[in-house]
Amino acid sequence: MSVGLLIVTHGNIGQSLYDAAAHIMDSCPIRTLIISLHANDDRETKEKEVNKTISELDTGMGVIILTDMYGATPSNIACLNETNNVKIISGLNLPMLIRVMNYPNLSLWELAEKAITGGQEGILCCQIQKRANAS
Repeated sequence: MSVGLLIVTHGNIGQSLYDAAAHIMDSCPIRTLIISLHANDDRETKEKEVNKTISELDTGMGVIILTDMYGATPSNIACLNETNNVKIISGLNLPMLIRVMNYPNLSLWELAEKAITGGQEGILCCQIQKRANAS
């Protein structure tokens, strides 16, 4: 048994990040469901979908919800869930998702910390390296 993973994002961002992470990892060791929100979606319907999905994913270890942007609709809807055994992390990026997938046996609280550090450590300013001229 492990923590369930729910990804709630604008459009297909969540599915695209999940597909990339699963490709890199060769599989996803955590039971994951994805909810995509679109401009014309009914907010109440999506709130119910989030609550239902949390119930489906929670096997007793809790559910970590990753959203794309704090303060936006996916994050706001996730924060309206009716469950106590949930941790919501906003700012989803690929390093965060891969970090979560790498630690499927952690507790909900430990996994939330790994998600945060993975996301933060995946943001870097890269140094441009100039190629030497081939002569």
